[in-house]
Amino acid sequence: MLMIEVVFMVVFPGFVAVASGLLAWFVMQSRMEVKLAEQRADLAEQRGALEAEKKAIQAALPLAVRAAEESARRQSFDNFLGELSIEQRHYTRENRTLLQNRKSLVLQERMYFRNIPLSDWIEHEIAVDDGADVERMVQDMTIFGKSVVNIAEAPRPRKALA
Repeated sequence: MLMIEVVFMVVFPGFVAVASGLLAWFVMQSRMEVKLAEQRADLAEQRGALEAEKKAIQAALPLAVRAAEESARRQSFDNFLGELSIEQRHYTRENRTLLQNRKSLVLQERMYFRNIPLSDWIEHEIAVDDGADVERMVQDMTIFGKSVVNIAEAPRPRKALA
């Protein structure tokens, strides 16, 4: 019996130690797997959010680029039109014949970009009665009026970006 007691006193605590170690190992292994599964779920969620954001940026990028190009194009066109100018001169011409004395208003205009002429002199001639308002006639006859050259004040239709 002594032998059984010795075996029982030596083997049983060893068996309990091994069993406790195995139990602790299985518990820790299962906790590790749970944590790993949680981390994988978080990683998958972050990857999904990143992919969605990437797609949204790629979808919005062409619109932003087009809007920037359109803005730059409009600004450069407005700058170009702002540098156009008109040179205008007018005088009265009298044609005397034997029977009549005919008076006419001659208006000459040409367009400039900075100091470079874009057109030759464009000449208009209209018969003038005595006492007519010459300045008003000049304004009515002009081809290159301010409203034609400068469109900055003109209302522009605005369209919403989709």
